[in-house]
Amino acid sequence: MADLEQSYKNHARLFPIYHYIASPIMLINFGISVKSLWSNPGWPTAWGAVFAFGLLALTFAARAMALTVQDRVIRLEMQLRLMRVLPPDLQQRVAALQRQHFVALRFASDAELPELVRDVIDGRLKTTKEIKLRVKDWQGDWLRA
Repeated sequence: MADLEQSYKNHARLFPIYHYIASPIMLINFGISVKSLWSNPGWPTAWGAVFAFGLLALTFAARAMALTVQDRVIRLEMQLRLMRVLPPDLQQRVAALQRQHFVALRFASDAELPELVRDVIDGRLKTTKEIKLRVKDWQGDWLRA
């Protein structure tokens, strides 16, 4: 997969087991459990609905935790990378960057990072979309959760 070209248009990551199998099954299971509780109220069906909700919550929590860890690793990787490629005046301002800035900036090449970081810190680029759209030399990131 590393030989494919990644860009802003195709960089979103879908994890088929999560997005097309686990999440829909858990959501459908919860809907069926609620419908069963509605048509046949009682402790067994109530517990089934509660359990189905717990499984659904667990599914989404697992994804959220994986993405949080991924974002922490990206932040660390980018802090190290920025210390290597930024001029001294910008290195001292890296603390002004937020998590979403690091996540968006990771796609930029080393050559364009200083300009992008300066624009983010100075408020000229605010959203991850704005940052990513300004990247000219897209560096693909295939190792994502």
